[in-house]
Amino acid sequence: MKLIREILYRVQIKSIIGDTSLSINNIGFDSRLVSNSDVYIAIKGENTDGHDFIFQAIEKGAKCIICEILPTKIISEIVYVLVQCSRKALGIISSNYYENPSSKLNLIGITGTNGKTTISTLLYNLYTNLGIKSGLISTVKICIGDKSFKSRQTTPDPIKINHYLSKMADNNVRYCFMEVSSHGIDQNRIEGLNFKAGVFTNLSHDHLDYHNNFQNCRDTKKQFFDSLNSNSFALTNNDDKNGLVMLQNTKANKYTYSLNSLSDFKLKILESSFNGMLLKINNSDFWSKLVGKFNAYNILCVYSVGSILGLPKEELITAISKLDPVSGRFQIYKKNEITAIIDYAHTPDALENILRSIIEIKKSQENLITVVGCGGNRDKTKRPIMGDIASSLSSSVIFTSDNPRNEKPESIINEIASGVKFSNSDKIISILNRKEAIKTACQLAKSNDIILIAGKGHESFQEINGVKYDFDDLIIVKQLLNQKN
Repeated sequence: MKLIREILYRVQIKSIIGDTSLSINNIGFDSRLVSNSDVYIAIKGENTDGHDFIFQAIEKGAKCIICEILPTKIISEIVYVLVQCSRKALGIISSNYYENPSSKLNLIGITGTNGKTTISTLLYNLYTNLGIKSGLISTVKICIGDKSFKSRQTTPDPIKINHYLSKMADNNVRYCFMEVSSHGIDQNRIEGLNFKAGVFTNLSHDHLDYHNNFQNCRDTKKQFFDSLNSNSFALTNNDDKNGLVMLQNTKANKYTYSLNSLSDFKLKILESSFNGMLLKINNSDFWSKLVGKFNAYNILCVYSVGSILGLPKEELITAISKLDPVSGRFQIYKKNEITAIIDYAHTPDALENILRSIIEIKKSQENLITVVGCGGNRDKTKRPIMGDIASSLSSSVIFTSDNPRNEKPESIINEIASGVKFSNSDKIISILNRKEAIKTACQLAKSNDIILIAGKGHESFQEINGVKYDFDDLIIVKQLLNQKN
C-alpha cells in the first residue's frame, strides 16, 4: 500500500481535490482492470480517450483519478489530481509506486532505427556469460536474470517497465539493457526512469506514418539524450550523420564509435564470410560469429558500452568473440548447398544493409533471391523505396505478404512494386501467400545460391485482419529446404 501523496512526488500538478494522505492499492490506465482502492490515470490515446472512462473506473473501485480535464461531476469521496500531462504523470507515478527501481541498477537505453534488439540482446548475453546478473527489455523478450518473458512492445508502458525493473532490483540484477523506441520516447513511456547510459545506433526511414517527417523522428530520439544527467554517459555512432546531433544538448559524458570516422572507439573488418568476421579493435584481432558490416557496428557498440562500464579490454574481446547471433537477425540455415538467411529487416536502410552485406560475401556466380513484403497499417512511404532496393540488389525478388494486418495484401504489394525501375521489372514475382513465396524461392535456388527472407525475423506469427496465425520464416524454410532434392 502507498499513500497518494507518495506516488505524486515530482508530478507536475495543476490542482488537487481531496485528501492525498489516503492509501491506495494499485495504479492503472485501463478502466476495465481497475479494482478497489486503485489509482486510475486517464490517458488520451490515438483511438480512445481515458477521460471518457473515469466514471467506469470509479464504479469499479478507483479511489483517485489522475487527469488532464476534470469530469463534470465531482464525487466527494474521490481524490482528483489535475495534471499538465497524464502520460508524463503515468511514468513518474509508476516509478514512485515501484520505489524508483531504475535508480537501484544500471539502466542502459539503446535507441535508433536499426540495431536496438541486436545490441541490447548481445549486451545482456555478454554480461550474463561473464557471470554478471543482468536484465533485458527488448522487442523479442524481457529477461530477469535467467528467467524470460514474452514481449509485446519494443518499449512497454511505464507500469510494465517499472514492474520488471522492480523485479530485477529485487533479484540483485546489476545491469538492464533496454530498447528505447521513438514511440516510447514520444509517448513518455520512459518518463521518470534514471538511465545510466543512452546509446544511439543510427537513424533512417521508419515510422514516418507516426512522426510525419524525418526531423520529428530525429528530434524525438534526441529528447532521450537531452534528458540524461551528468552522472550518465551518451554513446553515439559517429558514422551516422545524425550521431553528433544526439550529443548537442546532453549533460551526459560523451563518447563516439565508428568504422570510418575519428572516434573514441574504432573497428576494422579484416575478413568477412557467411561463417563470421575477423575484426580488429584497439590492435586486438578476434573472430566473431556475426556476419555483415551492420553487425560490425553492433559489435563495436557492445564493445564500447562494456569498455565505458569498466570491463577489462581482453576479457571483453574474448567474451564478444563467443557471442552467438541474435534470433531472427541475419540467422543462417544451410541445407543442400543453399544458404537461407532470416532477418527482421523491415526498413529501407536495414534491407539495403543486409543485401549489401550478402553481396560483399557471395561469389559472382551465386544468385541472391530475396523474399520481402511490408507491414500493413504502417508507414506507406517506405514501400516503393524497399521495392527499388530489393530489385536493384537482388538476382530475383519475390514480393509477398508480411503482416498485412487490416490492409489488402494486393495493395501493399502493388505499392512495393511501384518503386521498381523498368530495368529490374523482369526480376519480380508477386505471390500473396508468404509460405508459397518462400517455397518458390527454394524451388528457384540452385546449388550455392542465397535466399534472403526479410521483414519478420524472430516473429512466430502472421497478422491478418486482426488475427495472428502461427508462422515462422525459419521453420518454414527449414522444412522446404529439407524436402528439396
